[in-house]
Amino acid sequence: MDSDSATPAETVRKEPLFEASTQFRNWRFSPEGLARIRERLNDVAVAAIRNTFEVDQPGSSSNVAFLDANEEVLLVKLYLTMISQLCAMFRFPEEVEATAVSYLKRFYLKNTVMDWHPKNVMLTALFLATKTTNNPISLEAYTSHIPKTASSDVLDLEFLVAQSLNFEFVVWHAHRALWGIWLDLQSLPDAPANLSPSIYDTALNHVRASRLTDAELIYSPSQIALAAFSMATPELALQWAQSKFSGNESNGLTLDTIFPVLELVKTMILRDGHAPKVDAVREVDRRLKLCKNPEKVAGSKAFVAKQVEEERKAEEKRNKKVSEAQKEQSDPFGETIQSTSLVDYGDDDD
Repeated sequence: MDSDSATPAETVRKEPLFEASTQFRNWRFSPEGLARIRERLNDVAVAAIRNTFEVDQPGSSSNVAFLDANEEVLLVKLYLTMISQLCAMFRFPEEVEATAVSYLKRFYLKNTVMDWHPKNVMLTALFLATKTTNNPISLEAYTSHIPKTASSDVLDLEFLVAQSLNFEFVVWHAHRALWGIWLDLQSLPDAPANLSPSIYDTALNHVRASRLTDAELIYSPSQIALAAFSMATPELALQWAQSKFSGNESNGLTLDTIFPVLELVKTMILRDGHAPKVDAVREVDRRLKLCKNPEKVAGSKAFVAKQVEEERKAEEKRNKKVSEAQKEQSDPFGETIQSTSLVDYGDDDD
């Protein structure tokens, strides 16, 4: 082929490992998409619970102040902070805490607090995280150190939590990406001779604050990590970014495309990365007691009625299986041999 007619080879973009993960495919959303999911869940829950109230007592739902989607998020956020407290008490590693936080957030993208109160879901998410991150603790040791908690409070919800996570337990975390940036920075030719560990500690605190926000549901771990690092030391963050996104290995990314995203992450961390006000959450929790799904409240008429209905359906299913099995059942020895007259082969009388 004539060299003049040859076309330059197109640059092939290398797909980052993160983009092959279930987290990238199934647990990342736009801010607008995230809001729609929560609003839809809330609308469906309110309609179902209102109907349950009306079936039990017509007109009883008219004075119920149901929670809205933002109030649900506020209540869940309080229990995100409790994960951190429990991890400190049990001395669980960073991986367990970050994973449990992710599990709790993801659970409430499939469920509502009006069906499942965050307290027991949080305890179950944390216990599940100890197992999936290979930091197991016995159920007895776990529940015995948490006041007013029985083993059943955790076990009863474990399958529901796992199912709500689509059984996708692996989570990519920003604190790991931050550690990678920190190590990488030290290998740069023009890196400062003595990097203060306090820089990393400050950035890590920003990563931890990001767990109280929606950042991990919108941005990648590396974006959150670099934003947190930039909050701790803008100059070094820029130096690291220039070393990564200025050459042929940048996968088409440039500083002009990266830093606007980092600003969005930093704004989110500064705005939302703090514990909610106790008074506001207390009011939400008080109202939740009045609008909680009666079908989930043990002993209520709706709960008993649902249990009876579920048992009736289960009995019908069992009877159907028995009936089908009986129809298909056959004699293990085969069909019965029909009796026939025997031929007499004896000697003639004459």
